[in-house]
Amino acid sequence: MWDSFDDHGGLIILVLDEIDHLQDDSLLYQLSRARENDNISNARVSVVGISNDLTYRDTLSPKVRSSLCERSINFPAYTADELEEVLRQRQSIAFQDDVLENGVIPLCAAFGAQESGDARKALDLLLKAGDVAHEGDADMVREEHVRRGRGLLQEEEITRGILGLNTHEKILLYALASYVSSGDSPVRSRDLYRRYEMFCGGAGHDPLTSRWMHDHLDELEMLGLVSAEKRNEGSSGGQYKTFELSQDLIAVLDALDETIETVGVHRSVRTMLD
Repeated sequence: MWDSFDDHGGLIILVLDEIDHLQDDSLLYQLSRARENDNISNARVSVVGISNDLTYRDTLSPKVRSSLCERSINFPAYTADELEEVLRQRQSIAFQDDVLENGVIPLCAAFGAQESGDARKALDLLLKAGDVAHEGDADMVREEHVRRGRGLLQEEEITRGILGLNTHEKILLYALASYVSSGDSPVRSRDLYRRYEMFCGGAGHDPLTSRWMHDHLDELEMLGLVSAEKRNEGSSGGQYKTFELSQDLIAVLDALDETIETVGVHRSVRTMLD
């Protein structure tokens, strides 16, 4: 790399997209000190790092931050009007003329701006709407396809999130889902832990500690799978948390099918799976 830089000469601008995926910031230190360390002599290096993680700079070691002399430029999320412009650029390439109903692009843009302002999600939604229309042999892509596509994308996102969990996290989520399916939620952590223990026994696993459960409930909450609420019943009942699913119950159970098969079908979810 150093030889290539020197052969080119001049100012090399190195752009690292999703820079927060670097496992080691020593590369940034080497790049910023390339001339001082005699790695290059005919070139100079400037680094542009792109990240959605606003805390990434705080994770860099002090020597790297000092060496980089970095400055931050923040870009706001796309507005609905901006997303609509992006989508119309792609529309002309991806779709034949006159196959999109007039409201399709504005609706995709509105959903994208509402959820995150992320152009990629708005584009994914437009693509999914086209897929839904195509699979249904429709003559046009309509707003109903956008709404159906949005639901499918949300289900896929839930499934990906759940499949990335470890075995005990899946059992814990199944325990919570069993309370939700029987109408007994929100549920207190002590009750949830008892059912988690029971499900572990059914699967032939030794349960982890209740402290582990609390830590991982926080992680499931950050993933958007679980919601928590603090309760205060004063001197008689004290303070405690209750937990509820943040996603559609059926979608969660579908994603947990292997866990359910291993643990066994709890009576509360039997009718949901029929």
